[in-house]
Amino acid sequence: MSELQNEFDQLLAESVKSIHNGEVVTGEVIDVKEDSIVLNIGYKSDGIVTRQEYSNDNSLDLRTVVNVGDKMEVKVVRVNDGDGQVALSYRRLQAERGSKLLEAAFENHEVLTAKVTQVLNGGLSVVVDETRIFIPASLVSDTYERDLTKYQDQEISFVLTEFNPRKRRIIGNRKELVAAERAQKQKELFERITVGMTVEGVVKNVTDFGAFIDLGGADGLLHISEISWGRTENPKKVFKVGQKVRAFIKDINGSKIALSLKFPEENPWLTAAEKYAPGTVVTGKVARMTDFGAFVELEPGIDALLHVSQISRDHVDKPSDVLKTGQEVTAKIVDFNAADHKISLSIRQLQSGEPKAEKPAEEETVAVPAQEEAPVGIEIPAEALAAVQEASEE
Repeated sequence: MSELQNEFDQLLAESVKSIHNGEVVTGEVIDVKEDSIVLNIGYKSDGIVTRQEYSNDNSLDLRTVVNVGDKMEVKVVRVNDGDGQVALSYRRLQAERGSKLLEAAFENHEVLTAKVTQVLNGGLSVVVDETRIFIPASLVSDTYERDLTKYQDQEISFVLTEFNPRKRRIIGNRKELVAAERAQKQKELFERITVGMTVEGVVKNVTDFGAFIDLGGADGLLHISEISWGRTENPKKVFKVGQKVRAFIKDINGSKIALSLKFPEENPWLTAAEKYAPGTVVTGKVARMTDFGAFVELEPGIDALLHVSQISRDHVDKPSDVLKTGQEVTAKIVDFNAADHKISLSIRQLQSGEPKAEKPAEEETVAVPAQEEAPVGIEIPAEALAAVQEASEE
């Protein structure tokens, strides 16, 4: 009996393969739980792959990615995990293989694509074949990115600029690809645009002096003076980042593009001569004041000067003494200069009862000839005549 037992044990030992730590084996999934996988690897004990040894995603439900009956190639971590089972790893095997692929990608400057798994304070983390790659914030884009959270779970492309798996230092660079793509788009843009062309873009940034418009390859500057035919006090009250804008190219100087919203056909001075002929009574708002007068906006793009002497029939020292910015006034156009785009106004000429200049009073004198004859038909009393004669003799 003992001889038969020995033969059985020997046959059993021969039928069960031996395994070693670090060895790569293939097994069949015989059970799957949320956080572990059980494999039949042809050994006297089953193998276990925990969630941590399957993926870097600690929230992954293994039942959603593995099914009973699946074949898996894994690496032996420990022949006996302490519970009589073999500790296996799917992640480590993929990482080792991925490391070789990443090394080749680094040497060949190959473009890789992966999903951002984590947004860190200093950059982004992506995983390629279970190998974690870090992309510093300074290498995420060719412009400064204040908020990197928009990249969470997004697919991004990059190249490897540093590969040192022993120190666990594998660095990705997206900036290089973004800069190259922008340079290509910029080249294509400048090949097709010309001065005077109407273009469409998206507001990229707004400052106190204007707005930068992304034209798809290059940014154009829409200066505050080119936003409207009228006066623009603050571009931030007109534009928002992401807003679409239609403008025309006013100038191209090297890589700089100047934009304008002051389309020539919309110039208000084209029809100003008809609307603002001398003698016309108009209404406008005080736009700004100086010591010599006030500028009244008749419509966006057309201001007229109301000289201090024409504000009132009464004396006015300064326009600010009687007017306020934004105040609506009615005045008469007294001069129109189309060539210089100048219009002069007068409120004074609309005011009734304007006093005329008075002549100085003269002393009353009576000059009577010494021997003036009385008109025919009029009798002069003798007493009156004698008095006049007496006065003339004196």
